[in-house]
Amino acid sequence: MERHGIAMNEKDIKLEDAFERLNHIMEELEKPDISLENSFNLYQEGMKLIKVCNTSIDKVEKELIILNEKGDINEL
Repeated sequence: MERHGIAMNEKDIKLEDAFERLNHIMEELEKPDISLENSFNLYQEGMKLIKVCNTSIDKVEKELIILNEKGDINEL
């Protein structure tokens, strides 16, 4: 599924693209003339993107911990 050029498959979305799309969603949601249906659809898409971002960030944090296992674990 693709929306505004961003693939909605978790494996295909880059973190930077997800943040960019989230910014666009927030701008759209702030418009006074947005319909309830459109705002709900954007909200759902935004929640999926937030999940993708959290998963991506968690993966990077785990990789950093693995890289630091032989030395001191630094706070992120």
